Amino acid sequence: MKKGNNNRIFKIALEEAKKGMENGEGGPFGAVIVKNGEIIAKAHNEVIKTKDPTAHAEIVAIRKASEKLNRFDLSDCEIFSTCEPCPMCLSAIYWSKIKKLYYICTRDDAEKIGFDDKFIYDAISGKAKSDKLEKIKVENKECLELFKEWEQKDEKIQY
Repeated sequence: MKKGNNNRIFKIALEEAKKGMENGEGGPFGAVIVKNGEIIAKAHNEVIKTKDPTAHAEIVAIRKASEKLNRFDLSDCEIFSTCEPCPMCLSAIYWSKIKKLYYICTRDDAEKIGFDDKFIYDAISGKAKSDKLEKIKVENKECLELFKEWEQKDEKIQY
């Protein structure tokens, strides 16, 4: 994508972020998904509005793009974000198979204004001094059977 076009896309992402923030819907985060230079979806953080902790700009944009394109594989799309994605959003970007991510602010910039993704990055990497989540492994043969059934299913769509 041409640099001038990137500036236009980032302007839209910033407008989305400002709109969400001014409307009290969430933090200063916006995202735009583009396919072949065309805007497929734009979104802002809606955590406060929806009371959904997963309603980050990137997640909302991915949901909109998937709905519009009627598919979960967004490998022919690019995502533009006002900030380096948190671990959840980064995972969603990987799951959607988007191949290119552009962002402006860093996770350190977000941390400076009170968004603490660092703990999650540290927990994932095993560097956290303590874990805020107790994880308990439970044995269940029925669930393993369900996994085996999926594995052997002939007409499954792998994602």
